[in-house]
Amino acid sequence: MHSNKEIRQGKTDYVVERNLGYSNEMMYNQCLLFYNIIFKTKKVKVGRGKNAKFIEERAYTPEESIDRRATDSLNYYKNIMKTKSKIKYRDYQNKIIIKGAEILLLHNFLYLTMEVRTGKTLTSLGIAKLMNKKNVLFVTKKKAISSIENDYIALNPDFDIVVINYESLHKLPKPGNYDLVILDEAHCMGAFPKPSKRAKQIFSLIKSNACSVILLSGTPTPESYSQMYHQVYGIGNNPFNEHVNFYKFSKKYVNVKQRKINGLFINDYNDGLQSIIDAMKPYTIAYSQKEAGFKVDTKEHTLYVKMKPITYQIANKLKKQLVVEGSEETILGDTPVKLMMKLHQIYSGTVKFESGKSTILDLSKAQFIHDNFADVKIGIFYKFKEELNALMQVYGKSNLTTDLSVFEDTDKSIALQIVSGREGISLRQAKALVYYNIDFSATSYWQSRDRMTTKERLNSDIYWLFSEGGIEDTIYKAVSKKKDYTVNHFKKDLLSL
Repeated sequence: MHSNKEIRQGKTDYVVERNLGYSNEMMYNQCLLFYNIIFKTKKVKVGRGKNAKFIEERAYTPEESIDRRATDSLNYYKNIMKTKSKIKYRDYQNKIIIKGAEILLLHNFLYLTMEVRTGKTLTSLGIAKLMNKKNVLFVTKKKAISSIENDYIALNPDFDIVVINYESLHKLPKPGNYDLVILDEAHCMGAFPKPSKRAKQIFSLIKSNACSVILLSGTPTPESYSQMYHQVYGIGNNPFNEHVNFYKFSKKYVNVKQRKINGLFINDYNDGLQSIIDAMKPYTIAYSQKEAGFKVDTKEHTLYVKMKPITYQIANKLKKQLVVEGSEETILGDTPVKLMMKLHQIYSGTVKFESGKSTILDLSKAQFIHDNFADVKIGIFYKFKEELNALMQVYGKSNLTTDLSVFEDTDKSIALQIVSGREGISLRQAKALVYYNIDFSATSYWQSRDRMTTKERLNSDIYWLFSEGGIEDTIYKAVSKKKDYTVNHFKKDLLSL
């Protein structure tokens, strides 16, 4: 008899493989029928006259391997049924699981573009379970690891899993023996025209394992359709395979433009064509919150905080003179980019000096959050690291955490950096989201604001904290219209600041 672990590891060939679309119960009943046929008995008369008697003997005498197969298979699926999954999939998720398995079986890769909170993680694990995968690698963001591991435990599937963040991929043994790789927040590999280090790592990983691939993202191409190429270029059976690099790909799929920057003409590849998405349709399942029945009424509130006089003095001096010199440190805004970044920091109460050191200038925003939300379990998004230090000074470690598991198990509020907290995590226990500061990215705006969203939540409150006379308000106007806040925006807004 082989253990379930041995079976998962491929150490036995004696278990009947799961039929696509069959539940554990269906497989058990099928194996039971197989078992009953193999071990069917018949009555045979032995002896003569008064000494005659009937005995039971096997109707068939198959090879030992057949007996073993029937026995191992029956016990295997019986044991699986004993431990029930705590997950009950929604109807639409079950349909996606079956359709996704069919696409994966046909093409060896699948792209699930399911919006936030529609359950793309659980759905991808359900596909792996249905297809009887044995060793799954799940690559995600660091803060999402614990959540995915909890989903895996709750689902209780019959496969082994390794959950790892993108930054730790180099720690994986090579070449590995994964038969399925799931890539969470796949859009993070979408840099172009040259592939990012992350995309190159994934390319090598897929090649070395020769495995199936599932990509996950609620926003697969948040800024440009051109972001799709390097997400899939390492997959053997992708629709752009004939193009050996992005530049070859761009000749067919990108409206390449030329821009003049500092007197030089450079190619702009941002205008990816709709044909990119059309080419991906056979490999893609898209599902929206609206289709899932989400009816969340999201209300955004803007709150203005009056900062300390010293904050405005430093900001005004920097705008006029482009430099603020102290006895030991210097704040320099000698280029539009640096000036934009420094004012963004200063107006929220922190600054990073030319030396590389950072400091807290003003606790007004942190104090405002504490005074107005102290009795409420909230999620707080900050941009700069010193803003977290400001929050910790005001709240204290006993009332505020940066650990998602602590947030879920206690009454503590949580503080997360926008870029790292905008993806792959759920803040469903939060009563509200409060933004200490705002990011320049439209992607950050749209992804982070949905962290509380669940199908059961009917109302969601988001609070934006802007300093009076600061830069945050102008950034908000851009990103809420799905436009990144750029230096060009800043130059136009500078006159009014």
